[in-house]
Amino acid sequence: MKLDVIKLDGGKAGDIELDADLFGLEPRADILHRVVRWQRNNAQAGTHKVKTRSETSYSTKKIYRQKGTGGARHGDRNAPIFRGGGIYKGPTPRSHGHELTKKFRKLGLRHALSAKAKAGELVILDEAAAEGKTAALAKQVKNLGWKRALIIDGADVHEGFAKAARNIEGLDILPTMGANVYDILKRDTLVITKAGVQALEARLK
Repeated sequence: MKLDVIKLDGGKAGDIELDADLFGLEPRADILHRVVRWQRNNAQAGTHKVKTRSETSYSTKKIYRQKGTGGARHGDRNAPIFRGGGIYKGPTPRSHGHELTKKFRKLGLRHALSAKAKAGELVILDEAAAEGKTAALAKQVKNLGWKRALIIDGADVHEGFAKAARNIEGLDILPTMGANVYDILKRDTLVITKAGVQALEARLK
């Protein structure tokens, strides 16, 4: 598939032939869902913790005699049945992550790129380079109509461009190795530089 290449000022810079294996697939929601779920689960801290009956601060002394009270039999006040007692089977620190093969993760990234291309939300940029002036870049982004955009550059991000884009709301920039399904789907517009396209093709082949 062929797509126009644009410059930051909105002018045209020719066109580019995109690999159908990366940008021409029929997007599958089940594949995208599995990869996003894997990403979000790995990002989850898993630090939630409650106190069990062995960790609460009441005395372990038997609270009243076993027989003759007319009430139920109880030992110490740390039992889960009492207010302030330990929590039974509550959350403890653990990893929420699970395994997903490299082959499937690559497949998910290809489907994410294809989903953006099919929806008409893919833009190919000649190069992401700026002098480090946020105001100038913000004006160009506004003129291009990018409100929530992710820019994927080549192996390295241009230092001046990264500095200029740092404080623009709704604009993210990543090197090719940082490209991931969740960030691509989260943004309304996916912008890839020509260097980024070449690097993605090399990475996902």
